[in-house]
Amino acid sequence: MNHQRSPNTPRRHVRWARVASLAAQMRADLLFATFDLVLVSAAYIGVMVLRFDGTVPSRNWDGFYQFLVVALVVHLSSNWAWGLYGRLWRHASIQEARQVVLAGGTSLTTLLVADLVLPGRRLAPFSVVLLGATVATMLAGASRFQSRLFAFNRRSDAPPGLRIAIVGAGEAGAAILRDMLGNPGAGLVPVAVLDDDPRAQGRKLMGVPVVGGIDDLPRALTGLEVHQVVLAIPSADHSVVRRAVHAAEVAGLPLRVLPSVADLMNARVSMRDVRDLRIEDLLGRQQVTTDLDAVRRLLEGRRVLITGAGGSIGSEIARQVSSLGPSALILVDHDETHLYEVAASVEGPVVELLGDIRDAALLDALFDRHRPQVVFHAAAHKHVPLLEDHPCEAVTTNVLGTRTVVRAAKRAGVERFVFISTDKAVRPVNVMGASKRLGEQIMLAESPDDTVCCAVRFGNVLGSRGSVVPTFMRQIAAGGPVTVTDARMTRFFMSVHESVQLVLQAAALATGGDIFILEMGTPVRILDLAQRMIRFSGRRAGADIEIRVTGVRPGEKLTE
Repeated sequence: MNHQRSPNTPRRHVRWARVASLAAQMRADLLFATFDLVLVSAAYIGVMVLRFDGTVPSRNWDGFYQFLVVALVVHLSSNWAWGLYGRLWRHASIQEARQVVLAGGTSLTTLLVADLVLPGRRLAPFSVVLLGATVATMLAGASRFQSRLFAFNRRSDAPPGLRIAIVGAGEAGAAILRDMLGNPGAGLVPVAVLDDDPRAQGRKLMGVPVVGGIDDLPRALTGLEVHQVVLAIPSADHSVVRRAVHAAEVAGLPLRVLPSVADLMNARVSMRDVRDLRIEDLLGRQQVTTDLDAVRRLLEGRRVLITGAGGSIGSEIARQVSSLGPSALILVDHDETHLYEVAASVEGPVVELLGDIRDAALLDALFDRHRPQVVFHAAAHKHVPLLEDHPCEAVTTNVLGTRTVVRAAKRAGVERFVFISTDKAVRPVNVMGASKRLGEQIMLAESPDDTVCCAVRFGNVLGSRGSVVPTFMRQIAAGGPVTVTDARMTRFFMSVHESVQLVLQAAALATGGDIFILEMGTPVRILDLAQRMIRFSGRRAGADIEIRVTGVRPGEKLTE
């Protein structure tokens, strides 16, 4: 015999599940309400006994019992009205504490008014009403916040986890500490805080001692069994970061950092925001602040074309420009894979054009069809030693290709033209620098008077294809050796995000015929960079990873 299930069975199951959930909640609230009745009774009875020095006349008990019944009803009603039931108090915050105080204040006010307004003799002394309501409110708060008030007991009995020292006792450090204490199941145990403010040292932040300043880290953490250090100062400049890195290295501890304020997604900081230390954190330069309003006024509602859009610089220009509201974003590159990847990474619709900037007919047709108003010319060959062996390719792309783009832009009536150049164009000694210098001269010579043209020169970009940082990363991952051409060689570095911000800022500042040379900060010795990256990987330079000096390659300079 077949069993046929009624079509109402699923609904019946859902209905019973809701009833069971409601019943479970009511049981929890009933237990809390019963506990509140006990606490309120204990509070008023205790105050009553103290009021009469332990001996209460029998005639006073009769009226007091009547008052106590009223007080119990008033307190439970106030607690319910202010939402003290149906909550999870394990993660209660200042909002819940405020509601406890308001519920107690409401109860006190109601009882005082009732005691003064109602006819007949007073049921309880004024002091009993006042102090009893105050004590009852304190007990209600203590019962609900006991997991916070006695958190030190939890920490001492908790299973061992990742023991962390926090550098920074400001708002961000307190937020990180609060996040760890509020999530004991995450296995993160804060054991110490370090801060340079002498007023904070020797005190406790949420029960965790402030044991010294940043430079005291190796000494102060001795014997505390710390596993990791977290730098929780989003506004820290490079000198503070370097001090923290040095102190952590001396102590033999890994260091993680909280991103800068500009990089944080929101104002609420948590351990999820903490990231590994990056090499750009130590390159000795402050991140610039861009006038986004001026850049937005330049690009919003405009048709923007980017050559070399699949490259490191071009793709970042595309991403930042797309967020500023252009009416059209035209991406040009000769590599289909890179073009596809950058188009997929930008906001809003884009036009993908696969082609070579050396093809004059293609560029003329492209500019005629899309009529761009702003052009960022980032397409170029940039590898210095490789171009020493292929000078014709450097001239064909960096010089003749630039002339082709400039002439197409001139015929299309482009309003603003930005040429991505390099600091190697300053007194060039290699093919790459000379070809970019010629590209600058062509742009300035052939641009029409009604087009605002500028060139932006900057140094090495971290993470760009072919740059030293990803090369070192690959060599370290392979077990070495890490190759350095000369121990004396220095370079200027900047992040790709910052370099593009400066390109956009230069585009907004340009008045025509400008060549912007960016302030690159302090030069970094390549050998030091290699040693730091090896340390970041958890290995030792010379012992675990060999550093091999190979000699200066063709076209390279020791300093720039």
